Amino acid sequence: MVLWAYLKRQWKLLLLLVGIAAVFAAVFSLYDLPVEAVGYGAALCVVLGIILFLLGFRRFYTRHRELQRLLDRAEEPVLPLPPAGDLLEADYQALLTAVASHRAKLLARERDKLEDMTDYYTLWAHQIKTPMAAASLLLQEDPPPREPLEAELLKIGQYVDMVLGYLRLDSDSTDYVFQDTELDILIRQAVRKFARLFILKHITLDFRETGRKVVTDGKWLSFVVEQLLSNALKYTPAGGTVRIYGDGETLVIADTGIGIREEDLPRVFEKGFTGYNGRTGQKSTGIGLYLCRRVTEKLGHGLTIVSRPGQGTIARLDLSRKQWTME
Repeated sequence: MVLWAYLKRQWKLLLLLVGIAAVFAAVFSLYDLPVEAVGYGAALCVVLGIILFLLGFRRFYTRHRELQRLLDRAEEPVLPLPPAGDLLEADYQALLTAVASHRAKLLARERDKLEDMTDYYTLWAHQIKTPMAAASLLLQEDPPPREPLEAELLKIGQYVDMVLGYLRLDSDSTDYVFQDTELDILIRQAVRKFARLFILKHITLDFRETGRKVVTDGKWLSFVVEQLLSNALKYTPAGGTVRIYGDGETLVIADTGIGIREEDLPRVFEKGFTGYNGRTGQKSTGIGLYLCRRVTEKLGHGLTIVSRPGQGTIARLDLSRKQWTME
């Protein structure tokens, strides 16, 4: 099998040698040279050709065995390739090394993404059990209290929206549709969505209409506003206040909640970071503000958080789109 492969590889050279032998035989016959002299020269050429053929075949067979061994180690990030026999083979090895390096980077990226997704889904699954368990207990009452039950269903819906946003954000098929958007309409929709929580927690809403239009993707900006509003409600105790107003080109969502410690503020947008207050009495995934930052970056908006423990948190959403780039 290997010998046949080598012969197929060298058929042009063999054909050339046969052609040369035929030319020499014709020339010698024209000059009536002694057959013994011609035969002696031909024998020397045959012997030399056989030696060169065997040396070439030995090198070919050795290289074949080396590559077969490497085939069993194809999953390794770096392959110990044998020394290149010529410039063309060196080029092939360089190409193979580059492809293997790129493949290793892709695999590492996909592995990290899978690990991140697994960690998030594990935490998300534990988090969503809380409103599901609360809803189950409420359903056991006769009759079930409607408003608390709707509030728990709203929380479940929020967690579902968050995980869908997490999935869509890095999807290659995600399209952003930028158009004039009525900011106040968008805010009112978000407020209506959380109306039950405002009522149940006796939290006062102070909404001052901005009267502004912004060029943005309304669906994704709604996602950000809802996440910020959800955080404000989650960390504001009963009887507190949530204020929504415009400050120039900035939308402000402020609350009178428990606030964020100063040492935690620089990390609130990190993926999976919950901070001290996020771990105290709250089952936070540490993913909401991370997604908000990712979305605002893609929309060309800015997002900053200022806070003081015990005094509340202020989220400032810069809608000027100074970083807007069209692709």
